[in-house]
Amino acid sequence: MFPNSKRARSLSRAAMAAALALGAAGGATLVATPAMAQKQAKPQLSPAFSKLAAPLQNGLNAAQKAKPDAAGIAALKQQAEAALAAATTPDDKFFGGQFAIQASQLDNDKPLQRKGLQAAVDSGKMAGADLGKFQFFLGANMMETKDYAGAQAAFNSAISNGYTGNDIEVLLAETYFGQQQNQAGYDALAKAIEAKKAAGTPAPQEWFARGISVAYRAKQYDQALRFGTGLAATYPTKDNWGDAISIARLAGKYQAQETLDLMRLMGRTGSFRDTSDYSEYLQAADARRAPGEVLKVLDAGVAAGKLNASDVFVTENRTQANARLAADKAGLPSLDKDAHAPAATGATVVAAADAFLSYDDNAKAEELYKIALTKPGIDKDRALTRLGIAQVGLGKYADAQASFGQIGGVRKPIAALWTAYAAQKAKGG
Repeated sequence: MFPNSKRARSLSRAAMAAALALGAAGGATLVATPAMAQKQAKPQLSPAFSKLAAPLQNGLNAAQKAKPDAAGIAALKQQAEAALAAATTPDDKFFGGQFAIQASQLDNDKPLQRKGLQAAVDSGKMAGADLGKFQFFLGANMMETKDYAGAQAAFNSAISNGYTGNDIEVLLAETYFGQQQNQAGYDALAKAIEAKKAAGTPAPQEWFARGISVAYRAKQYDQALRFGTGLAATYPTKDNWGDAISIARLAGKYQAQETLDLMRLMGRTGSFRDTSDYSEYLQAADARRAPGEVLKVLDAGVAAGKLNASDVFVTENRTQANARLAADKAGLPSLDKDAHAPAATGATVVAAADAFLSYDDNAKAEELYKIALTKPGIDKDRALTRLGIAQVGLGKYADAQASFGQIGGVRKPIAALWTAYAAQKAKGG
């Protein structure tokens, strides 16, 4: 995550360096920017401003070669303030603003810097990209004093004038967060992330983490999951998968069947963190219904050192699963036969498909879920989720993403996570 102040400070320094490059230069006379030079041969300056401008510019030019002492800096800043006060024409304000910006750099005087930027922006002498740059610089200055409303207006104006540099959308998001306008902040941050992706560069992890942090603190868990899913999809580490799946569990408040499919993803991504993750998986799977899967989870948890083989919870689950295992396996052919009967109900076919999936027989599970989806009265989203899981197990990643893409309702966030995983596997991850 990036604290607002630190982010603003670094961007402000870069912004001011660029502003100085656009500032007045040369000897005793003012020099217009190339864009202005095309419009007029000579700036239209008021007599009062002209009287102050030449000595001020000479002093600033000298200060660039040899920094003056404190008294000299104070004198130049006073001259810059006086020039701004005397400015009446658009050119007065434009050049006066640049002088103030230069003078402010002598001792990092942020209030004077802001006056200079505001004068240059308000002068009307800039348009398009040039104006957008100065509006960005002004917004960066405002961020340092936590003037979020002012910065928001400046950044929006910069964007409308075509400015896209310095991750401006991310800073715009911060202005919304600073005013507790969270939804607008989430949208601006997501837009910045998508822009990076479209340009072929993944957004930094910190951007996703910032969205998660703001949303989590605000208990807006659906938004936290939005950025958590993006984080896992872009940076598929075990920790990021663990975060995303944990947020999904918190946001969804799921029942056992939804939780089971989330925990299956946690198993696939190797993102179990502690005993509670394994325990939740075991409870959702249920040794009476999926003994083979329960035994697999128990073995994995013990091997990882997260489950104690002698713990009562572990021994009870192992005893129940072992007691059911032989009969459960022996019943699979019968389940398959019943599911293929012309009169088989959707519930019968889904039960058979679930049983085969729990034993990682993905080919049979895929076949049966496809049959189930032709039957009335089933939980279509649940069947599609598990069809996609089976297809991932078969390496049919495009098919899996198509299956997950049809899912709505409470399972849609689960499907989004599985889709990200399927896409990762399709890329060889």
